[in-house]
Amino acid sequence: MYTLLSGLYKQYTQKEEYYVIILGLDNAGKTTLLEKIKSIYMGVAGLPPEKIAPTVGLNIGKVDMPNNSRVNFWDLGGQRELHSIWEKYYTECHAIVFVVDSTDSERIEEVKDTFDRVISNDIIEGVPVLMLANKQDHAEALKVHDIKELFNPIAVKLGARDSKVLPVSALAGDGVREAIDWLCTRLERNKTNRPPVFRNR
Repeated sequence: MYTLLSGLYKQYTQKEEYYVIILGLDNAGKTTLLEKIKSIYMGVAGLPPEKIAPTVGLNIGKVDMPNNSRVNFWDLGGQRELHSIWEKYYTECHAIVFVVDSTDSERIEEVKDTFDRVISNDIIEGVPVLMLANKQDHAEALKVHDIKELFNPIAVKLGARDSKVLPVSALAGDGVREAIDWLCTRLERNKTNRPPVFRNR
């Protein structure tokens, strides 16, 4: 009886919280994505694109989801010299969003090497990975099937964990809701592997 009452008390007084890190090279559109997520799910106007500066360190967005959970997004700086700090966030994260600038074909090999280093880290074994092919509103953008083909040799390292490649335009908002809805479903499914943190409402 106590267990039942304790469970009910926790359900009504505490909120499940998840931590998601947003990674990718500089100028991939990570902060623009975070601002669009806040706009879609919280109804707040995000920063206008011209006011978004390169992230040095960390941007945080706390977003309450329709399923009554809270997702804390950590948007980490993408400059090469900042990649070494990414690993500090792996232990606490429940999922990874990796943003690719689909228009930057000149740096695609660097993107592949960076993604390979991220998913090869044992600390994040079993964590869902969502790759977003951003800037799909540009005519010269690589399409999702092209990006999948380029990353397939690395993707085998993902094993049986939940992973997906989806097209988005963080600026226009196209595909963002679908991507985050997919992510939230995977966070729920992966509770046994990485349980949420409980906070008082």
